[in-house]
Amino acid sequence: MEKSNSGILDSEKHEECGIVAIYSKKGKDVAPLIYNALIALQHRGQDAAGFAVFNSDGLQTKKGLGLVSEIFKPEDLELRGSFGIGHTRYPTSGLITLAEVHPFIYGDIAIAHNGHVSNYNVLKKEIEDNGIKLTGTADSEIISILLKDKIKYGLETAIRYLMERIDGAFSNVAIIDSKMVAFRDPHAIRPLVYGESEELICFASESAALDVNNIDYVGDINGGEYAVIEKNKVIKKSIAAGVRRHCMFEYVYFSRPDSIINGQNVLEVRKNLGAQLAIEHPAVADVIVPIPDTARSAAEAYSRAMNIPMEEGLIKNRYIGRTFIMPSQDKRAQAVRLKLNPVKSVIANKRVVLIDDSIVRGTTLREIVNLVRNAGAKEIHLRITCPPIKAPCFYGVDMATYKELIAGNKGVEEIRRFLNVETLGYLSIEGLKKAIGLPVCTGCLNEDYITPYAKKLAKEKRDDELKCG
Repeated sequence: MEKSNSGILDSEKHEECGIVAIYSKKGKDVAPLIYNALIALQHRGQDAAGFAVFNSDGLQTKKGLGLVSEIFKPEDLELRGSFGIGHTRYPTSGLITLAEVHPFIYGDIAIAHNGHVSNYNVLKKEIEDNGIKLTGTADSEIISILLKDKIKYGLETAIRYLMERIDGAFSNVAIIDSKMVAFRDPHAIRPLVYGESEELICFASESAALDVNNIDYVGDINGGEYAVIEKNKVIKKSIAAGVRRHCMFEYVYFSRPDSIINGQNVLEVRKNLGAQLAIEHPAVADVIVPIPDTARSAAEAYSRAMNIPMEEGLIKNRYIGRTFIMPSQDKRAQAVRLKLNPVKSVIANKRVVLIDDSIVRGTTLREIVNLVRNAGAKEIHLRITCPPIKAPCFYGVDMATYKELIAGNKGVEEIRRFLNVETLGYLSIEGLKKAIGLPVCTGCLNEDYITPYAKKLAKEKRDDELKCG
């Protein structure tokens, strides 16, 4: 729960962006439906949002900084257009300005992006050397320019070229040549689902965005595929080969538990994580307490496996609001007390198993442990549903350096002492893979990055940090 770019108390792991595209087979306006979907994807980004719809006059857009409900007014949802795209944003680096808010418009191309272009600086230099000045720092601008450069050779050629040039993770929805298009990187790192009803077709980061509009989940855009809607039908084609490596954080933390991504129900995966954690790290205790909210499903499964009751021992205040600003890090303990309140009757004089989804920096978790300790816990046993995070992510998660990651600098016993718990147990990498049941990216766990430029960046970053001490 670090301070986010907006200055509010936020989680240690910052959410990915959320994308959606909706097409009406009957020519009805889709802006209200895109709004619904963005509300359903609000958890993936709270700093900015926007949408673009297409009609006979071309692209019509509305975007701004803040939450979806803060940005869009009723009149904005009256924009005419029978298909369109939308985006909720959390920046993975730097401060966000309106220039970085999606959808990004470049000529007659509108694009919404989820992921991270690892070789951004290389592509940026090439583009600028060709005399094109970038307006901001958004990956989507690079993607748009690459597409525009090749679109004269056809949509498929342009997207294939994009997949050949970009190193990193990208799931995108776009309006190109008056058509609605979706495509996904060859390794399928970031999620991209699609669904269909009698009247609508939808692409989105998660199936929750389909559900809110009563659209049935059909499946996923696979790695290296693009899809285009023609004559009210989804036409999919595979144009780039790659080994699948889905982001494990989507299941551990990012996605809503009621979503389906990559064909797997997130809630069931989190139950699997908890059950596997009980096998690997059992505990002798009186009560299981999840740290709200993501760890709840795993804690329930851990509780059943261990035959130890689970109780809501930490209650989350959901109404602090975005205006709550912490002026300095020494206020973190106060921030945690405002965000979480212990139920002393659940915790006092008990041996408590705290379940959390992951540990990134550990500073806020230490304050939560202190909160539980001060509520009278006799013992605290910490169990984590994700293996130790030891390395940066170059595919979109806000973990940029080795030095900020507690597991990148300390062993498990050192972390246990830092957090002041009796025992600490992380799920193993093999246990994680087993619980998810899909091939996953483990770059942040063991530096097994799937793309070459990410490997290069990791080496450079480690070397630079070693030089700087």
